[in-house]
Amino acid sequence: MIPLMRELKLNAEWKVFTAPDSFFEISKKMHNALQGNMEIHFSDEEISAYLSQAKSTYKQIQPQGDFIIIHDPQPCPVIKFEEKRKGRWLWRCHIDTMNPNPQAWSLISEYLPLYDALVFTKKEYVQKGINNLIFPITPSIDPFSDKNRDLGDDHAKEIIEKFVPLDKPLITQVSRFDPWKDPLGVIDVYRIVKETIPIRLVLIGSLAHDDPEGEEWLEKVRNYATGDPDIYIFTNLDGVADLEVNAFQRMSDIILQKSIKEGFGMTVTEALWKKTPVIGGNVGGIKLQIEDGKNGYLVNSVEEAAEKALFLLKNPNLSRKMGNMGHEKVKNEFLLIKHVENYLDLFLSLSK
Repeated sequence: MIPLMRELKLNAEWKVFTAPDSFFEISKKMHNALQGNMEIHFSDEEISAYLSQAKSTYKQIQPQGDFIIIHDPQPCPVIKFEEKRKGRWLWRCHIDTMNPNPQAWSLISEYLPLYDALVFTKKEYVQKGINNLIFPITPSIDPFSDKNRDLGDDHAKEIIEKFVPLDKPLITQVSRFDPWKDPLGVIDVYRIVKETIPIRLVLIGSLAHDDPEGEEWLEKVRNYATGDPDIYIFTNLDGVADLEVNAFQRMSDIILQKSIKEGFGMTVTEALWKKTPVIGGNVGGIKLQIEDGKNGYLVNSVEEAAEKALFLLKNPNLSRKMGNMGHEKVKNEFLLIKHVENYLDLFLSLSK
């Protein structure tokens, strides 16, 4: 989005802060708590570290401009360290906060009134008692990036066959190795479908420095797969990067996104753009993208996901029709140009 804004002669910058590994343990807990994990509790020491990092972040990024957008809970308190505020400050939340852990919500909610406006993916994510200006804005994809640009079927097949044979139908899920993405449930779906139709399952996830749970959940997924030769599990460390993800999303018969919670679900957008039907969890931002029965299916259980997968595999013409409709949905609503337009409208509104 930054390059496109610059093309429009906006002096846009993207700033990133650094933090010790211990902070990312806290920020992952914060993410999970805000998404609804009620068992999480933050100690006084963790709260102190959280606020201390916010002060460090403020010093690192030195925020200034007509519009300052702070993303997600990790740096949310930085606004308290700005003594002489200039410009308009916005907090952008990418998480499904429909039912947050009360302690986690209280840790950020005291800073939200300091912001001029809040941006959520869905209005339903806004908690009661928030009186700020609220702007619902969805994320977007860049159709010209390596992950989303057109590859052509032959090139895509050539890429995939370096990793997986294409002699059976392919079901793929691309997401972090994370309990909210329900990768074990995805394997259960595959096992039910395989009883009727020979298929292969691919699970692709990126291991990120700020996601300390990733390695742990990757190991859980590998153990749950129990050496099934038709289950393939890849990470970015296996050479599966943006171009490879593009190929898998493009050539898979079905993309699963069986999330239990999902702020938006960019992998759903990416797959729909590539005309691949998606079966997604009936939650959060996935419901903004999938029109049930039209460009994919929304499901509430393993059994329902397996039923829809079998139906699509047995009805390839309908599957192609759904894929085409998914592409149009993304073209009209979730491309980068629309995202920038929404922010320009927001800036204009705050300037009046």
